[in-house]
Amino acid sequence: MSSEKIQSARDRIIDVAGPLFYREGYRAIGVDRLIAEASVAKATFYKHFPAKDDLIVAWIEKAESAMNANLPPADGPSPLFAYVDHMIDVAHHPSCLGCTFQGTAAEFKDEAHPAHAAAIKIKNRTLAEIELRARNQKAKHPRKVAELVYLLIEGVWVSVRMFGNKAPIAHVKEAVRKLME
Repeated sequence: MSSEKIQSARDRIIDVAGPLFYREGYRAIGVDRLIAEASVAKATFYKHFPAKDDLIVAWIEKAESAMNANLPPADGPSPLFAYVDHMIDVAHHPSCLGCTFQGTAAEFKDEAHPAHAAAIKIKNRTLAEIELRARNQKAKHPRKVAELVYLLIEGVWVSVRMFGNKAPIAHVKEAVRKLME
């Protein structure tokens, strides 16, 4: 017996769908394509995801988990700077096309749509994470600093989506450090 773990059909569907959604958009990817590329039966797909929206929400939740798993510690010596540096490093990666969650909210404009609602929840948790890091780094006004850093990082994601590796983000780390002076 092989020591490799066999991936569940559900996980395989999410792993196939995520990059396609990220690169091409949610509406551009049909269920039939997902079924074919994940090599699952239609019944298997619908067993795990009764609607495509369920798959979209599962994908962005997995994307958030992956993002959080790679964050530097929130209690290190400079947790806010470490967070920003990490995000800028992610933005500089050639495969980065901007923010998954911004793209989701933009494609599903109705705030009541499950994907938009899930994206907003993630962004609220992101803001709270930045505030925690600002507080841990002894910012005088952690909420204010968090909101400013949040907006800078959101701008980074938009710039990367628009300009790719030519995005004007070279001075974001410096700007965040000035906020903490």
